[in-house]
Amino acid sequence: MSEQHAAAATFGVVAPSPERALVGDLSPLGAVAGTAQEWTARYSHALMGTFGIPQRILVRGHGAYVWDVDGKRYLDLLAGIAVNALGHAHPTLVSAVAAQLGTLGHISNFFASPTQIALAERLLGLAAPGGAPAGSRVFFTNSGTEANEAAFKMARRTGRPRILALEGSFHGRTMGALALTHKPAYRAPFEPLPGGVEFLPFGDLEALSAAMGDDVAAVFVEPVQGEAGVRPLPPGYLAAARALTRQHGALLVVDEVQTGMGRTGAWLAHHHPHIGGAVVPDVVTLAKGLGGGFPIGAVIGYGEPAATLLGAGQHGSTFGGNPVACAAALATIHVIERDGLLAHAWALGDRLKRDVTDLGHPLVAGVRGEGLLVAIVLDEPIAPAVAAAALAAGYIVNAVAPDAIRLAPPLVLTAAQVADLVTDLPAILDEAQHARTGVG
Repeated sequence: MSEQHAAAATFGVVAPSPERALVGDLSPLGAVAGTAQEWTARYSHALMGTFGIPQRILVRGHGAYVWDVDGKRYLDLLAGIAVNALGHAHPTLVSAVAAQLGTLGHISNFFASPTQIALAERLLGLAAPGGAPAGSRVFFTNSGTEANEAAFKMARRTGRPRILALEGSFHGRTMGALALTHKPAYRAPFEPLPGGVEFLPFGDLEALSAAMGDDVAAVFVEPVQGEAGVRPLPPGYLAAARALTRQHGALLVVDEVQTGMGRTGAWLAHHHPHIGGAVVPDVVTLAKGLGGGFPIGAVIGYGEPAATLLGAGQHGSTFGGNPVACAAALATIHVIERDGLLAHAWALGDRLKRDVTDLGHPLVAGVRGEGLLVAIVLDEPIAPAVAAAALAAGYIVNAVAPDAIRLAPPLVLTAAQVADLVTDLPAILDEAQHARTGVG
């Protein structure tokens, strides 16, 4: 049995016949003749400038590697910003998507599909050790910002006026999610934003306790603040937030968009005892790694009242929960389980942090993070120069803060690939420092 047909059988869809399986007939390079300079010029004339000039024009990928239009290979240590959990062109994911698209690609939410229902059931089973509490429900979106928009609306449905979020938070760029996002540079161009959101100092339990009251609708937290430089919540904070929200009848909303689906070595980052302390939140938001690279997000409402706050007609999504996206997510979950990628992510992330620390390089002030969501903290604010030097050396990383490099590689990254990075990192750091100071 071919892998495509095996995947189809696993996820309950009918594989297309060979003459319809056009994906396998397309050459990765067949439609990309031209130089990087030519493609960049075309980009600048065709796309809005919201992302700036692209660093490279990428044309194909396999596993943890990608190639640019000029044929240079890069080790992708960012995975589309914590998205490509299975790396690039994973055969099980490709087969599941192709099989579903060849059977039933899109339906409106006037109807349901087996993949949509099966994925919701799977997520409820993964949502907490032993499964989500009775009465829990799922709403599907297309992205993390949409998932947080839905959670924002759930908070509004409580009838309470105040929402608490943390300094350093990032919950998305659409208007409601942006209102929950702390960074002034993201917020200022679009004010006034939806009101009622207050920001508290990160990790400060006294500030949280002082701000809580019976007029608080929800507290939004990320177990690890990815955009703030990969900052895990202090031990005990989430458990205390759970106790305070329960005491005052407020929702505890845990944004697992970047940290969920195995990224930190657990299905959800708050499942780690040192982060979550066995708490059960009211709402969890998911996206990024959920679809393994295919756009999909989700909101999980844990029991009553969270699961029923949004009634019929009070929210919706044209593409949310479409059969192809759900098939991609089911395939991603299947591979993570089958290949033991939770334990792999935890062990390899631990090795990565240890090996980078053991280099003893004077520019490395520390390494922090959980699983395969890691930040290399620098002794100088030269992260952009480090990212540029890494790219030139064949590594894709992210300057998430002036003094921090974020790594969020595919969960299929290998120990040998980590060893390659560790071997080359000193030269990358030296090159970045030289580029900044002119001193070799």
